[in-house]
Amino acid sequence: MNSIYNKADNEAMIARINKLTPESKAIWGKMTADQMCVHCSRAIDVAFGKGDIKVNFVMRLLGKMLKKKVFYGGAMGKNSPTAKEFIITDHTDLEVAKAELITRFRRFADEGTSCIKLTDHPFWGKLTYEEWNLLMWKHTSHHLEQFGV
Repeated sequence: MNSIYNKADNEAMIARINKLTPESKAIWGKMTADQMCVHCSRAIDVAFGKGDIKVNFVMRLLGKMLKKKVFYGGAMGKNSPTAKEFIITDHTDLEVAKAELITRFRRFADEGTSCIKLTDHPFWGKLTYEEWNLLMWKHTSHHLEQFGV
């Protein structure tokens, strides 16, 4: 399995991010490539202890129930609901958004597990470093697949 903490695997994901162009169109969903990069950056920020996600009790319970299926099962679902904090409606320069995502993603390989500051995810519940690995890899890969890269 690929790992966000492994430099070679990490660089392979970054190579995929670098394939995004202003002409990249979503195969599914509503986001543009720049919005997707910002969305993924915000999700990574949660691991770094930045950002505040509001999750009610019912959604937190749902997250705990779905955790094994999503983390250890098949691919993430297309058009799955997301926290309102991760819904991006503004646009930004794609190269800037890509650079910010790459900087965040590369931090996993550069710093290892020490960069992860949150062990109790607002939706998924308690996460080990390996579960963070699974989540960040699957989430980023899922959205790159959304744009055909």
